[in-house]
Parts: sequence; structure tokens; C-alpha cells
Amino acid sequence: MRRAFLAVSIGLVLGITACSDDNQISKDTGSTAIGASSEMSQTSLNKEASVEQAYLALVDDFFKDYLKLEPIYATFVGVNDYNDQFGGDLTNEYLTARHDLNTSYQARVEKIDRSALSPELQLSYDMFAYDRNIALVDEIFPSRFMPMNQFYSTVINMVQLGSGESAQPFNTVEDYNNWASRLTGFIAWTKLAQERMDEGVRSKVVLPRVLVERIIPQLKALLVDDASKSMFYVPISNLPQSFSDADKAELTASYTKLINQELIPAIASLADYFESKYLPVSRASDGWWGLPNGKAWYQHLANSHTTTMMPVDEIHQIGLSEVARILSEMDKVREQVKFKGDLKAFFASLSSEPEYFFTDRQDLIDGYMTLKDQINAELPKYFNVMPKADYVVKPVESFREQSAAGASYESPAVDGSRPGVFYINTYNLKAQPKWGMTTLSLHEAAPGHHFQIAIKQELTGVPEFQRFGNYTAFEEGWALYAENLGIEMGLFKDPYQYFGKLSDEMLRAMRLVVDTGLHAKGWTREQAIQYMKDNSPMAESDIIAEVERYMAIPGQALSYKVGQLKILSLRAEAEAELGDKFDLKAFHDQILTSGSLPMAVMDLKIHHWIETQK
Repeated sequence: MRRAFLAVSIGLVLGITACSDDNQISKDTGSTAIGASSEMSQTSLNKEASVEQAYLALVDDFFKDYLKLEPIYATFVGVNDYNDQFGGDLTNEYLTARHDLNTSYQARVEKIDRSALSPELQLSYDMFAYDRNIALVDEIFPSRFMPMNQFYSTVINMVQLGSGESAQPFNTVEDYNNWASRLTGFIAWTKLAQERMDEGVRSKVVLPRVLVERIIPQLKALLVDDASKSMFYVPISNLPQSFSDADKAELTASYTKLINQELIPAIASLADYFESKYLPVSRASDGWWGLPNGKAWYQHLANSHTTTMMPVDEIHQIGLSEVARILSEMDKVREQVKFKGDLKAFFASLSSEPEYFFTDRQDLIDGYMTLKDQINAELPKYFNVMPKADYVVKPVESFREQSAAGASYESPAVDGSRPGVFYINTYNLKAQPKWGMTTLSLHEAAPGHHFQIAIKQELTGVPEFQRFGNYTAFEEGWALYAENLGIEMGLFKDPYQYFGKLSDEMLRAMRLVVDTGLHAKGWTREQAIQYMKDNSPMAESDIIAEVERYMAIPGQALSYKVGQLKILSLRAEAEAELGDKFDLKAFHDQILTSGSLPMAVMDLKIHHWIETQK
């Protein structure tokens, strides 16, 4: 009953949103015709102000309570009150506290009169209500039994935090003590993770064998015979010169002891657990369908990542249609460059000819820095609002480069002390073709993830949860839309660079087919790999990493295309409705200046904007 109620609640949130927004538009456009008295108007204004204050206080309370529950997240959003805490996302206490947090705030927000809020806060209300419902549905499924994968893991996160180049500050002695305390919490987590995975074994909720095989070398790469060789020793290698000799000596001694006597043994124990105990009982099935209640779980994950209620079978069909369309476009490029051979031969040429690849890792990084300047020169023509924060280009760290994605983005520090990071995986240069650079930069950096995420963090006058919340369909949909915008920006005049754009779009279209194939239709890892080989020029190493990524985080890969298609359809609708009144810069402002939005909420916002522009 609880599951059915929550599923209906999500639909009701979206349905009520639509009706309420229409009422708000009528109210805004027809208020003078009603002829209400000034006293009634003042009473209404006072009520609205009171309701808005109550809503803002509620979401502010929630954000503060959420940061207490998620101390590492607090560090990432620039709140340093909990930098000494690790948190306990696998403990029974955490699970109870998370449930209580979401149920209590769900009940509180339902008491708020949405119709008395401003249009902007109505959007915020819809986001908040949606989040609470989705979070409660999440509790139905035992994700705690699979606390690690090779793509996203607490271990990877902690190494990055300890590098001194992520969100964890290392400026004072207190900062160093805070990190040591957080590491102690992480050490306890490695033991609890094994207990949760044991529960998963008993419940038949375990990772696919190949993913376990990827995790083991990641953990072993962190094992060293001396603390000074550990990645967790980096803060000691970079002790500030301003520290006294006594402080330096004390911190060096305490960190060395912590790493040698507690941290390395804990990671060794975790690695041994995966290799000797977990690997033999890992599952043979590659998709979520192989788990208890797996198909329902996967449909929920698809809903959550796409912020839609689209059935996975429908998503699969959209993917097949998009793959066919993009293949046709690719063949036109083949004809344009007068390649002698069919499309598969063209793929083979682009994937192997030396002229299409760098031979030096730094040359690849430098090439992206040159592209950054070229793209930045065009951006003012298309955007009124641009981020204050800059971004830099860096190679993926060596310990995770073998299984990491080809590229990724890390947001800038909230206080402006650190730029965003556009990570490029330089492990296999044959997986980083020159013809794919423009579209990748547009997606990961500007005006893709860097614009959307940095602008969101820099917003003022919106609740904090909006500044730091995220919806994959919105963020990845925007980044894929940004690739498409490169055509208008004149960045794809070179047919090979345009082919790169099509190749990346093909990747996102194939994801709709492969992700649903793996998790809902019983595809094997090998079937998924072969499908991607048949329909793209991607390097085999990239294809394998992609497929294993979909196996690890089901549903996430669906969000790119679903989000892009929604943004493109809203833009086409606005252009048709507004004609000469359509302003592309203003449209981009509408998309980017409320934070990350569920698809239904974004739809309502843009339709309201269209009406006001008329």
C-alpha cells in the first residue's frame, strides 16, 4: 500500500502543479478586471507574504537539517560546520533519520497554500514536493546492499577530497584535524560496507561479477607499504609554510600513524573482502532485471533520473528511432568528405588513422585549453547570464583512469576559491579523437555543465536547496543541448568536428537502447558492447567503460537524451508561439536561472514565460 500511495503521490504532485500554474496565470492576467477593493488586495498581499515567509522558512530548515545528515555534501556546498564528520549513510540510525526527515517535511509542505505563493516560489514548491516523494520511493529498494561500484564510490570520493584539490579545505591546523577525524569515520564505513554487502548476499542483491572485478584493482592501487606513498598523505606533503615546526611534526606523526595502522589495513580488508568473499557470490546477470523486484526497481530509477513517468519500453523505442536518424546524418558527412567506403569503413578510419589522435597526453590537454578560448569568444552572443567562476582542464587521476569515463566535470567552490574542473581521461589517447573535442568541450565545460552548475550555485534570492540540488535529466539534457547549440555558434564548420557532434549524440541515443536493454530486456554485457560497436566509431575501451557504467548506475544514462529532447521541444514551441518576439538569450535565461528543474516543472515554467511574452 505504501508503494502504491507514493507512486500516486508523484503523479499528483505533477498533476496538481499543472492545474495550479494555469490558475496562477489566469489570476495574474485577470486581476484588474475583477475590480477587488484595495482593502481586499492588501489582505491578499499580507496573506501571500505570510505564506511565502512560511515556505521559505520551511525549506531553509530542511536544508540545514539535510546538511547535518549529509556532512560531506555540506562540505561540497561550502558549509564547513561538519568538516570533521564522515556521516553514516549505511547505519540504521542514518536510514531512520533520512526517513523521518523526508516524511516530516513532506507533511509540512503539504500544509503550505501553494496558490498563495509567487510563480517563482510555486516552481520551488513543486521541486521540493517532488524531491520528498522521490526520496520516499527510494526507500522501498535496498540500494544500501550495494554501497560501491567501480564508477561512483565513497572510496573514490574520499581520495579526491584528500587530494587538497577538491572541496575539503586544508588551510589551518583545525582543517587537518578535521580531515583526520573524517578519515576515521571512513575507516568505520569500510567495515560497515562489508556487513551491508553480506546482507545483500543473503538477499540476493549483489553486483555483477565484472563490476566486482573492476573494483578490486582500484582498491589495491591504494595499498602501499609506507604512509608517505599513499594518496591520503598528500595533505602532509603540502603542509602550509605558515604552520609552526611543532604543528608540522605533530600532524606528520599523527597522519603517518593513522594511515599506516588504520587506513591502509581497512582498505586492504575491503579489497580482500571483494576478492575472496564477494567475488565468488557475485551475480552472472548484467542488468537490474536479475535482482529481486529488479524490473520495478529499474523503472523507478528511470523515473528518478529522467524526472518523467515514461515507461522504459517507450524510452527504448525512442532510442532506436534516434539511432537510425543519426546514422543517416553520419552517412551524409561521409559523403561530404568523399570517403571511399561504407559507413562502417568510415568509422574504422576515424577510429584508427594516426592523424586523428594526439600522441602526447599534455598536447590533448593543451588542445582543450585552446578550444576553451575559441568557445568563450562566442558565448556572449547567446547568453545574458554567464558564470562568474572559471574552469580549468585537468587529466583524470592515475588511480582511477583505467575505469573512469572519457571526461567529466567537477563544480567550482561555492566561495569562488577554486574553479570548476573539466577532467579529461588521458589513459588511452586512441579513445580521445581530435574530431570529438569540440562537442565534448561544449558538453562538459562551457556552455554545458560549467554554465548550468556554476550559474546555479551563484544564484541569489532562491532557496538553498535549489542552488545545490540537481536532476540528471536537466543537467545532462542541458549539456547535450549545449552541444547542439554549437551548430548555431558556428563551431562545426569542419565536417569532422560535426561528425564528432553526431558521434556524441549517437552515444546518448545508444544509451537509451543499451541501458533499457541491459536492465529491462535481459541483454548481456556482450550484446550491449556489440550494439555500440555496430553503431558508432567509439574506441572499444570507451565502449566497455560505458557499458559497465550503465551496469553500475542504471537509468542515469537515459537522462541525457530525454532531457535534451524536452529542452529542444520547448524551444521549438516558444519559437513557434512567439515568432519575432522570441529571444534566444531570454530563453536561455529562463532555463538556467531557477536551478536544476524536474522536466514537468521546467515545462510549466517555459509555458508561463511564453504566455507573459505574448
